[in-house]
Amino acid sequence: MKRLQQFCLGISGLLLIVLLAGLLMANARLWTPASVFLAVSLAVGIGAITSLKSYQYTAWIIVAVVAAMAYPDAFLKWGPLDLRNKWLILAIVQMVMFGMGIQMSIRDFSGLATTGKGVLIGLLCHFSIMPLMGFMLTRIFHFDPEIAAGIILIGSCSSGLASNVMVYLARANLVLSVTVTAMATLAAPFLTPLLMRLLAGALIEVKFTSMMMEIIKIVIVPIGAAFLHDYLKRASTKGKRNTSVIAVMCVLWFTGQAFGMWHWLTVNLTPQALQSVQLFNFFAGAFIAGSAYHLLYSRNKNIDKYVPYLSMFGIVYFTTVTTAAGRDNLLHVGLLLFIASVIHNGAGYFFGYWLSRLFKLDKNSARTIAFEVGLQNGGMASGLAGTMGKLATVGLAPAVFSPWMNISGSILANYWRRRPVKKADDKIIQNHDKLLSQSTCTL
Repeated sequence: MKRLQQFCLGISGLLLIVLLAGLLMANARLWTPASVFLAVSLAVGIGAITSLKSYQYTAWIIVAVVAAMAYPDAFLKWGPLDLRNKWLILAIVQMVMFGMGIQMSIRDFSGLATTGKGVLIGLLCHFSIMPLMGFMLTRIFHFDPEIAAGIILIGSCSSGLASNVMVYLARANLVLSVTVTAMATLAAPFLTPLLMRLLAGALIEVKFTSMMMEIIKIVIVPIGAAFLHDYLKRASTKGKRNTSVIAVMCVLWFTGQAFGMWHWLTVNLTPQALQSVQLFNFFAGAFIAGSAYHLLYSRNKNIDKYVPYLSMFGIVYFTTVTTAAGRDNLLHVGLLLFIASVIHNGAGYFFGYWLSRLFKLDKNSARTIAFEVGLQNGGMASGLAGTMGKLATVGLAPAVFSPWMNISGSILANYWRRRPVKKADDKIIQNHDKLLSQSTCTL
């Protein structure tokens, strides 16, 4: 593997020459494939450089962007399959969120007992600074309404596990980070549509109830399945038996619908009641999925190690399809969107840190809040854009913002790691090491 990485790094120079030659000659047949091969070779090759290994996942995100910009039609449809289909998008984003949930635990909420003040400050900063900064940027740059709504959307989403990883790398307060992420995730179904209604309601139609339901499907349902798996790891024999009984009942419920019950429900229920049944179906499906996954886990304990890779694949998928769908828009506003992402992300770090200090949090906790505020859940934003059928517009901001957040977060985490807080609280360090196994996902 090392030799392959070195080889790819070596040919990157040659591919760069070919790319430049193709651009100078305006030969698309030359520079287009060269750009893709150059991106791939660099993504593989940087693994040979120790200091750049942590950026390898971000490099594959860049590969997705380059490939989709070069060959957009290849990432919109595969035969009769529309890669932008909202049900496909929903299934993949649920897979991403399930991978996120696997890295969390029900025990994460125990951190509220010791970090209550920090959690409150983190949530307040996260759901005020980022949506308001997004709103301000839309007024400064004058993007098209749906693209502007995407900036507000990603600012209104919860934080993701990327913040936990960066906090771990920076050796800050990991207990606080995990707890804030968990609470922000639970608050998102109410706060995200509320903020979108208030700040983006003039840009696109925002249906509060519909968006809340979509967030529950996208975030709460798959994370609930992961939490069921976490519960079963320590459940008593009676608890496992009861879970199995409920799972069987859920299977019978779906079987009944397949054999005519669903048709009867659609005919006899009101639209509101039918929507409630649909939501119940998602939770029933999550119960089956969580139970089935735990059954696989009981036979192979290493399966948890591979699920984050599925989440990474999901993020790459969103980035590729969104870039391909919005290629024409990106050619016009891509640079401005990138500038907006740098400002938005940097404001999150800056205000997250200094407002935390203003509220008398210690430096390690303030660093933690900086990451929790500055790093958004791009997968959630992309999933919402997909279910709205607006990947090419609303989905552009998540596609541009997410790679930059990974890069800037890694840089800041390594900077703070080299400058540890003097007289750091030993308990924080102990908790940091204890929760190491819960923060290995690089989303």
